[in-house]
Order: sequence, then structure tokens, then C-alpha cells
Amino acid sequence: MKRVMIIGGAGSGKSTLARQIGDKTGLPVIHIDPMFWKAGWVQRRPEETTALALKATESEEWVFEGNHSATMDARLARADTLIFLDIGTVRRLWRIALRTLCHYGRTRPDMAEGCPERFDWDFIKWVAGYRRGGRVKALRLIRSAPPHVRMLHLHDPAEVRTFLANIPTGRPVGQPEET
Repeated sequence: MKRVMIIGGAGSGKSTLARQIGDKTGLPVIHIDPMFWKAGWVQRRPEETTALALKATESEEWVFEGNHSATMDARLARADTLIFLDIGTVRRLWRIALRTLCHYGRTRPDMAEGCPERFDWDFIKWVAGYRRGGRVKALRLIRSAPPHVRMLHLHDPAEVRTFLANIPTGRPVGQPEET
């Protein structure tokens, strides 16, 4: 496991899982949100986000979390592991509410600098609609994954904990993975 791609709806736990995998393996963690946003919640031009994401995947090792659909195929071609966090809408909305309360007015560690957490009805509606759009795209992506990619379709926190418990604990960064 050298290049891990994590996808799922907002609030599914992508950032948390990426950090946990990074902590356990020593792999560098890449978050899509800082590539998507600039300070003050200013959205980057789509081609700029795409270029930043593709550049990040050139590295030999990473845990890359995020759904930027314009780069999903390219990231998947480089990945050796794809994790789809297919978490239900109510749980994701609850997590978003907790995240907003916990970080309100401050920038989360996985977000672009200068983007303090806030309550946003449009975002809540977008999160609630994920199963009709984003989830369909994610399912299509996992069905099209190349044979070399290990697929994990995780549906709840218990499955995520089991997956994490079975990851071998770290190796020094830069050391070859045992075969």
C-alpha cells in the first residue's frame, strides 16, 4: 500500500481516515480541499485545482483524500488502493454538524488557510444530495477500477475500524515496502 485514494461524500470521514492511514504507515497525506479553495472561501479555477491534484499524484507515495471528479480517473490509474467510504446521509450530516460546531470560526487542519468553518445551508443541501449524484459517480468509478487496484467499499465506522486495525504499523518513510 503506497498510493491510497479515498473517496466518499462530505462527512464520510475521508480526511480522518487519510490522517489515520498516514499516521500508521508514514505515507504523506494529501487533502483536496486546499487545492479547491483559497483564503476567504474563494474557489480556485477548475483547471488550477486539476493541475494541483495531478501534480500531487506524481509522487511515489501518498494517501489522497477527496472527490475532485476531473482527476479521479488519473488518480485511480496511479493508485494501488481505492477506498470508498459509502456512509449514510444521516450519519454524514450529523458529522458535518459536529465538525461545524467543533471548528466554528476556525480553519480545520484539512482545509485551505483562511477558510474558517461556518454554517452554510447550500452546503448542507449539497451533502444531502450526494447519494443521487456523487455516490453514483463513485460506484461507477469503483466498477471501472484497473485490476491492480485493491478495492475497499466501506459502509460504516465498524468496517473502517476493522480496516485500520489490519494495516501493518509503519515503516520509515522512504523505506521500500516489504513484498
